[in-house]
Amino acid sequence: MNPIHLLALEMPPLILGEIVGPIIGVCLAAVAVVIFFKTIRIVPQRQAFVVERLGKYQKTLEAGFHVLVPIVDRVAYKHTLKENAIDVPSQACITKDNIAIEVDGVLYMQVLDAKRASYGIENYYFAATQLAQTTLRSEIGKIELDRTFEERDTINASVIEALDKASEPWGLKITRYEIANITPPKSVQDALEKQMRAERERRAQIALSEGQREAQINVAEGQKQEVIKQSEAQKISQINEAEGKAREIELLANATAEGIHRIAEAIEAPGGQNAVNLRVAEQYVKEFGNLAKAGNTLIVPQNLSDIGGTVASLAKILKGTAGEETRGSGPTTPPPLA
Repeated sequence: MNPIHLLALEMPPLILGEIVGPIIGVCLAAVAVVIFFKTIRIVPQRQAFVVERLGKYQKTLEAGFHVLVPIVDRVAYKHTLKENAIDVPSQACITKDNIAIEVDGVLYMQVLDAKRASYGIENYYFAATQLAQTTLRSEIGKIELDRTFEERDTINASVIEALDKASEPWGLKITRYEIANITPPKSVQDALEKQMRAERERRAQIALSEGQREAQINVAEGQKQEVIKQSEAQKISQINEAEGKAREIELLANATAEGIHRIAEAIEAPGGQNAVNLRVAEQYVKEFGNLAKAGNTLIVPQNLSDIGGTVASLAKILKGTAGEETRGSGPTTPPPLA
């Protein structure tokens, strides 16, 4: 027989009741505490708990304090209502021009209906990821390799549209899908790098030629302006020179006319004729002397000894000429040049 049983048989019934009673009370209290905590649920903000009663959907608990029916009710599913970012694994896609590329992305989704997310599909994360991959492969197969880098926005929009239609029964909202990386094969990368290098060199050559053309145009334009300025300066110089010469001629003519007028007045004045005779005699002697110096041949007038008679003859001729001009044309004073 068990020693405890022997001890219990040996103990009096009163002492046995005093020991067993507190133990049972403690056990009942522990069970009550466990049931209390099982029936109380505190739902955090932006989360939703799905409650089942005897295996059947009962209600969805929003954020706050809730009390469940013990044993009968239980929290079957817990969902976060925040927007989640899911990494879509890299996968091989074939473009329209039969080039295999590796594409991965990021999917953003949010649970709108906790009940549908619990009972509409087993694992909506896995389903959304698989659907995003299949839709991406389909969209990549419609375009060429060169356009895959340009049409990212179009591809993203197509994936979101397909996922939105499929995920509506699941209580999900697909907010965004972004292609993270597009990795073509190594050979294609080398070809693309050569193409980009050639394109950059072509653009550099075009830019250089355009720069040279602009420089030549600027130089030609500068030479043209220089020639125009030089011709204009030469024109102004010639005009100024012509005006200076014209002014010089005008001043000389006016001075000559003024000198002749004064000579004429001096001749008409008392003693003027004698001064003229003396001046003529001086010029006669001077020029005769120069004539003697000019060559070996010398012409001697018959009346060389009669210089006074010669001067008088010349004076008479001048006086006669002056008289004829006075009778024929009026005043002997020439009009000044304008």
